[in-house]
Amino acid sequence: MNRRNFLKGSLLSSGAMMSVFAGATSFNEVEESIKKNISYAKKRKQLFNMCGYAAPKIPVVRIGYVGLGARGGWAVNRMQNIKDIEVTALCDIKEGAVKNSQNTLKTFGKQPAKEYYGNETSWKKLCEQDDIDLVYIATSWRWHVPIALYAMECGKHVAIEVPAAITMEDCWKLVETSERTRKHCMQLENCCYDFFEILTVNMVQKGLFGEIMHGEGAYIHDLLSGIFGEPDYPGWRWDDNHKSGNPYPTHGLGPVCWAMNVNRGDKMEYLTSMSCDDFMMKAKAEELASKNDYYKPMAKMKYRGNMNTSIIRTNKGKTIMLQHDVTSPRPYDRLHKLSGTKAFAQKFPEPGKIAFGHEFISDDKMRELETEYTPEMVKHISDVAKAVGGHGGMDFIMDWRMIDCLRNGLPLDMDVYDAATWSCITPLSIWSVANRSNSIDVPDFTGGSWKNNLPVDLTLRGGGDTGVLKQP
Repeated sequence: MNRRNFLKGSLLSSGAMMSVFAGATSFNEVEESIKKNISYAKKRKQLFNMCGYAAPKIPVVRIGYVGLGARGGWAVNRMQNIKDIEVTALCDIKEGAVKNSQNTLKTFGKQPAKEYYGNETSWKKLCEQDDIDLVYIATSWRWHVPIALYAMECGKHVAIEVPAAITMEDCWKLVETSERTRKHCMQLENCCYDFFEILTVNMVQKGLFGEIMHGEGAYIHDLLSGIFGEPDYPGWRWDDNHKSGNPYPTHGLGPVCWAMNVNRGDKMEYLTSMSCDDFMMKAKAEELASKNDYYKPMAKMKYRGNMNTSIIRTNKGKTIMLQHDVTSPRPYDRLHKLSGTKAFAQKFPEPGKIAFGHEFISDDKMRELETEYTPEMVKHISDVAKAVGGHGGMDFIMDWRMIDCLRNGLPLDMDVYDAATWSCITPLSIWSVANRSNSIDVPDFTGGSWKNNLPVDLTLRGGGDTGVLKQP
């Protein structure tokens, strides 16, 4: 394939796909576009099932990083504590960011990586570099899909920061490219590896919760002061504050989907979403504009609602409640609630609690459950993860697990169907809010294979031999 034309004709060649919002000039076009996406899902046939797919073993995983800001730079640092990896390429539009990560490699006594910087398409050369097995993408959101698609076309596995995609069209592009190239496309949802969340998923799999009937997740984080950025440092969340819906669904949704076997025995059927009005952002923009002319255009804009609540119903009659609010003066909260026929779990406010009836269990009983039901994978690496850090250690567990699976030729915990399903909540919620909270079908990105796909495996079966450098 001519890489320069990799997006032409090869992706979604049926012509049925359209961008959900980009380029639409009227609400009717938006509505027609998303309906065509849903229709496409019903008639599409899966090219290859990437759930449970075990790619050939990679004894030493060679990594190229694209996007080396705060998140990407820390990812490079974190990864140096894992053996049997090599960072062979570093890419960012800013030379300084590349040099900073190059210094990180030097600090750890590693060989320098090839450098790419200076323009917005430098990443293409990185993807074409032969000595790379995995492209790790931590750029701004709009670049996630173009880089991931090109990397897979170039024969690389990809790991994408959240959200993997922000339009329905891009969700489908990721799915079809991963299936056709048989390259992993993993969304880096670190919250799936937080200690309480993964504990409860394992308890569900062991039967302690009975049947999960309902789950709740959220991203509630007071970020109002940082949304607008500064003249020299524009806020990276800025572009996603004008369409009312849930722009950042995966942190709360991922662990709940694992617990409820979404795409692995169940699937999302439809969604309804509602947002309150904006009571915070415009007022903040006006306050800033009164002190600095830079913010005056922002003071004239319309903003999405502060709190968005979406409800999802699954094929097996279960429900998921998902919330997003990053502008209200509230404590940080991802909810993580699981309601089963035998037990209930709630993460926030921390620490996580479990109940088997009207009252939460005692701290002593909670410690007993943690000892017995913390997954083998977490027990194996938790002390090192806490020492390395990264949101308390969950980032390191995620990285280590991904490398261990790639080295041992094991299926990844999160596949392209998870990336697409969890990410598509954004365009679907925007549509629903705009349609007086009417329901909208959630596409089946698995092409029906959800019926036979197995739950995520939290054991070390077949792996666990990837070493670490940092000791607790």
